[in-house]
Amino acid sequence: MGSVVLSLDAELAWGFHDRETIPADRVATARESWLRLLELFDDYEVPATWAVVGHLLLDSCDGDHADHPAADDWFERDPGTWEGRDEQWYGSKLVDAIENADADHEVGCHTFSHVEMRSVSREIASAEMRECVERSEERGLSVDSVVFPRNYVGHRDVLAAYGVKCYRGTQPRRWYDRGVLGSAAKLLGWPSKAVSPTLVTPEEDEYGLVDVPASLYLFCFEGRARAAAERVGDDPIVSMAKRGIDRASTEDGVFHMWLHPNNLTDERDFERMEAILEHLAAVRETTPLSVETMGSVAADIKDDEPLPREPIGPR
Repeated sequence: MGSVVLSLDAELAWGFHDRETIPADRVATARESWLRLLELFDDYEVPATWAVVGHLLLDSCDGDHADHPAADDWFERDPGTWEGRDEQWYGSKLVDAIENADADHEVGCHTFSHVEMRSVSREIASAEMRECVERSEERGLSVDSVVFPRNYVGHRDVLAAYGVKCYRGTQPRRWYDRGVLGSAAKLLGWPSKAVSPTLVTPEEDEYGLVDVPASLYLFCFEGRARAAAERVGDDPIVSMAKRGIDRASTEDGVFHMWLHPNNLTDERDFERMEAILEHLAAVRETTPLSVETMGSVAADIKDDEPLPREPIGPR
């Protein structure tokens, strides 16, 4: 019997601060979407792993990150204000909402300032994890799970040094994700009709971390392809998610869905999520299917005895 995992890249404006243009529609609705998703998860009693950018644990900041080894302009867009004034950059109240939800969510880590871990120095990676761990400890939280920004895996040894238990590994690519044929397949809605999502097998890596790979990005099928498919049938992502949930209810493995709160920008996006959660709840009522967080999956795999950890840099 398998299980289902949901993880979210919770980042607000930090997910785009290194890009030339910040998508106004996604950032403007991100806080509301975050809170509405929490309500949906409560309605269907579904726990999730919320991988939160560490800076969002703050309710204010002076904008001075002189102790951080990143380039001088890395924090250029940090307004150095407070949550009530610049709510796209601070998320303390949103993290409160996660902790106060009825569902037993996990607060994970999405680095401190949304760095691409495969392309930064070990010094920067260490500073990012150190900040996240310290800010989390101030709230009485532990950092057990990490989601790498843009899914670029890197510096796993640094995660291990800070006591992290698991991370979201890369989603296996399928033929319909590639090239002209894949684009045509998506336009016709083939993924939902012909392909079953992957059940992944979490495994402990050489650093003692548990890799919990992704199975399905819930907003990978958008734009013209989604519109065309919805004109002739159901939302292809809902169909694929239902198929993955059904597989997990009868087979071994983990069906790991993921998304960003800022993916939900209009009502049909919430309809997608509710359809998936409603199906998950219905299947769970009639089968022994479990819904887990990344941290609980790792706890099932790792030995109870923790490995010795040595944080890198000052604390």
